[in-house]
Amino acid sequence: MTGAAALAPLAITVPVVAACALLAGGSRLPRRVVDAAATLAAAAVAGLDVALLAAAEQGPVVTWTGGWSPTVGVTLVADPIGAGVALTAALLLVCALVFSWRYFDTAEAHFPALMLLFLAGMTGFALSGDLFDMLVFFELMGAVAYALTGFHTEDPLSVQGALSFGVVNSLGAYVTLFGIGLIYSRTGQLGLAPLSAALAARPVDALVTVAFTLVATGFLVKAAMVPFHFWLDDAHAVAPTPVCVMFSGIMVELGVYGVFRVYIVAFGVAVPPGTVHRAFLVLGTLTGVVGAVMCLAQRHLKRLLAYSTIAHTGLFLLSLGTLDAAGTAGGALYVAGHAAVKSALFLMAGVILNRYGSVDEIELHGRGRRATLLPWLMPLGALALAGLPPFGTGLGKAVAEEAVAGAGAPWAVALFVGVSAATGGAVLRAALRIYWGVGPLPDHRPAEDDETSGEEEHAEVGSPLQRVPPTMLVPIGVLLLGGLALGLVPAFADGVAGAAARFVDRGGYVTAALGTGTGSAPVAVPVTEWTATGVGLGLLSATLAVVVALLAVHGRGQPRLIATAQALQPALTGLRRLHSGHIGDYVTWLLVGVAALGALLVLPLS
Repeated sequence: MTGAAALAPLAITVPVVAACALLAGGSRLPRRVVDAAATLAAAAVAGLDVALLAAAEQGPVVTWTGGWSPTVGVTLVADPIGAGVALTAALLLVCALVFSWRYFDTAEAHFPALMLLFLAGMTGFALSGDLFDMLVFFELMGAVAYALTGFHTEDPLSVQGALSFGVVNSLGAYVTLFGIGLIYSRTGQLGLAPLSAALAARPVDALVTVAFTLVATGFLVKAAMVPFHFWLDDAHAVAPTPVCVMFSGIMVELGVYGVFRVYIVAFGVAVPPGTVHRAFLVLGTLTGVVGAVMCLAQRHLKRLLAYSTIAHTGLFLLSLGTLDAAGTAGGALYVAGHAAVKSALFLMAGVILNRYGSVDEIELHGRGRRATLLPWLMPLGALALAGLPPFGTGLGKAVAEEAVAGAGAPWAVALFVGVSAATGGAVLRAALRIYWGVGPLPDHRPAEDDETSGEEEHAEVGSPLQRVPPTMLVPIGVLLLGGLALGLVPAFADGVAGAAARFVDRGGYVTAALGTGTGSAPVAVPVTEWTATGVGLGLLSATLAVVVALLAVHGRGQPRLIATAQALQPALTGLRRLHSGHIGDYVTWLLVGVAALGALLVLPLS
């Protein structure tokens, strides 16, 4: 194996070998050496991913591991979207590891080792061209994520969050495994390309639709789509901040990627695209609305950011659910911009926790007045999350809005604006309270059943930081600049547009993977550039975010606002009670979600 074909296996192998080396010898090395070695390994993977992405621009890079043939072998297929996803994971891990250098008072080698294994699982999942191997890497990613969530084993809440995460995601994986078994029994194939060819040669039947429903379930659990989402905020509330960067920045988005990769390449010839579009139009809308409402209801910064991720997952599902190049390009740009901005915001939450010993925005009211950089960076990040031009989030949002509207859902533009404004406004509200002391001090006392306060969250250093070290500030600045560059540099958007066109080209993927040709079928490349409408809608959502934040901090003296809030309180209380923290409830909702997804995919279009 030589040349570009060796890059994908190396990108998976390097973090595994580095993790094993750290576990074997890390206890005998100074912490600085361990941290530097882990960071260098992640940077090396990023370099391999860059080379792989460059090679994939000329066509999918196919690696048949072990020299097996396409009919029986295990394949890695790197197209620009898959390689770009892997590169995003590696770059986020570099930032997270640099941030963690001074984040923990004590962190043994197993923390960076677990983070590297997490990267290996994500990279393998993004590059795998085999359905069963996707599940294997999915489970590697999940098993490491459970351990990272419960990293503070001495904390019962940490263990409980990891347990909820592990049980719900493991059940989702079992459902996916059952679906894989069904489709294998029908076709005798597990590779995405051979499976596509086998399904194209058979008449459509209900079993194939059921199999796709089950396969998609596990990925959608990881994507935290409503009603599979209940584990996410519990996990984010207790996981170390560098881990939250990987969860919200890329792991959740990998679930979305997996669903549409599997559908477009393998099941698109058997499951009607109209039903898939309808299913994700419904479930994406529900996810966006529930995530935005719950985001506004939080005072725990990490839970607030977690629900923001859920809300944006709904928008990603709407965009990629168009199943065309334009929607895919908008969704990919949106995901990349969101990864940069949301990761920066989570790192800011980590700084706040270790600087002031809390993530409760009410308790922290005005305590950050003497800070210098974060009082400006956090509001900027909030507005970027809301889609402020020229950030990449704003460009992705603009392209996605136009694509979804063009696919028959013009009302979705209002949803994009509303969800972006609500999530950005919630973050801006917290920034105004913490760093600027805006508004009167609200009641500190949460209700007995209110888990949103964050009062049990503890700093991860022995004593509060007196000053924020450069190793924490630099990753925040780099991520925000990256989010800005995605919207400002036309080459990024143009590259994503070309990658999206190849992503939806089933024939090109299958032809390359099976070795029956070298090129892709011509696919129209969508336009991904700023338009007057896109800029206007981005400014509108950012302006509404400011309005939402100001109403939240100054609304106690507005009778009409108080009356509206009181009228909506029963519905909000009911929604909060659904997020009970009980694993049994979450398992029940998982089963409800499987039934709902199956019904939307099986029921014929009217």
